[in-house]
Amino acid sequence: MTSTSLAVVLFPTYYPASVLMSFTLTAMTIEHYDAVLALWQASAGVGLRLADEKEHIARYLRRNPGLSFVAHRNGRLVGAVLCGHDGRRGYIHHLAVAAPHRRQGIGRALVEQALAGLSVIGIQKCHLFVFQDNDEAIAFWQKIGWFERNELLVMSRLDGDANA
Repeated sequence: MTSTSLAVVLFPTYYPASVLMSFTLTAMTIEHYDAVLALWQASAGVGLRLADEKEHIARYLRRNPGLSFVAHRNGRLVGAVLCGHDGRRGYIHHLAVAAPHRRQGIGRALVEQALAGLSVIGIQKCHLFVFQDNDEAIAFWQKIGWFERNELLVMSRLDGDANA
């Protein structure tokens, strides 16, 4: 497997150089799946469904190349973000950073890299979904400039398994 490390210098004023040099971001591939799944499973507030099984994530990554990323520190996967689009809007799913590595710029860097990828393909607006009781995630997203859309209500339709 080959991967390309991406520079984490989109917004260097946010972090001291020591933090920026302490982790690397690479595009997520299906080879990362087992480690990413373990991270998601260990992260409170990440809701996993059948749609998060390996074959579905592989299809998502193929459909949205270069938009999802993983963070490594000292050879270990410590963060991940799943990002895609519908041609008009971007969507971020399952941002997670391992608990001992939080509040060190990794989550923000993953998000900024995903947003930069969306921008390259002309997508300037992105949405995400957060469980209403996930106060830590809500605070994180607000801290980095995201805002709640009170005028919207999410509705879903399930055709088949309720755990899809």
